Amino acid sequence: MTKRTTRPLSGWIVLDKPLGLGSTQAVGRVRRITQAAKVGHGGTLDPLATGVLPIALGEATKAMAFVLDSDKTYRFTIRFGTATTTEDAEGEVIASSDARPADAALRAALPRFTGPQQQVPPAFSALKVDGQRAYDLARAGRPPDLPPRAVVIHRLELVDRPDADHATLEVACGKGTYVRSLARDLALALGSVGHVAMLRRTRAGPFDVRMAVTLETLQEAIESDPDLSHSPPLEGALLPVVTALADIPALAITEEDACRLRFGQAIRVPGTGPASGSLLERAMAAGHLVAIVERAGSDVRPVRVFNP
Repeated sequence: MTKRTTRPLSGWIVLDKPLGLGSTQAVGRVRRITQAAKVGHGGTLDPLATGVLPIALGEATKAMAFVLDSDKTYRFTIRFGTATTTEDAEGEVIASSDARPADAALRAALPRFTGPQQQVPPAFSALKVDGQRAYDLARAGRPPDLPPRAVVIHRLELVDRPDADHATLEVACGKGTYVRSLARDLALALGSVGHVAMLRRTRAGPFDVRMAVTLETLQEAIESDPDLSHSPPLEGALLPVVTALADIPALAITEEDACRLRFGQAIRVPGTGPASGSLLERAMAAGHLVAIVERAGSDVRPVRVFNP
């Protein structure tokens, strides 16, 4: 068997994931196009969803947890009048209603769905139940009874009402929020039923849809620079590893201390740090990311070290 040729690429590609492609499939496509040695993604998108899928290459895979835990923004369309098994357009219709909420009633209901919420995830989700994925149980005709989970919805706005059957909204939400559940619960609260007809992620943590590239654009960038001799490589589509850590305070350190952190050793820095507890910071030496560190007083220990 011929060993796959790989490139030592590190950084982030913000993919504008196309409709019909799962997140794992999208990662596979990016891996084949870039030939990166190590690839992962920072937040699953369903095949019927499009938009921002941050894909980590090389050293960036060490920062995926920070993107997975970050806030997200979505634009989605509810179709009122039909509920489906999957709570999106892919499922079979299981309930219907002739009720269609007026714009005023819809806007009036939105504040009830902002702030901390208890949300029941969709039966067709990747959550595990006794070691099995919920969607596998649901497809086998045994949909699990999932308990509600605490989520936070920061903002929920009506952006368009093209007709009585459809409403397009934008939501900014915290980790673990299911837009399909939000659409289901909002329709029920308005005396109807509904499902998600369109879903597009426009932001994931520091990654915005304006940074996103298509698979076609990525392929063209590789073909125009097959040896990656341009600087920066991939015509700017490859963002620095540190991009994902923009919300973490920076700590400037010396090259000497950078060497210690890379060997897993703790260092001491001037200043007192937080008044109590510890603080996560990104240690930077000469403008380059060295490590994510935990600082308590003047003591700094490495949590995650990045190779230069």
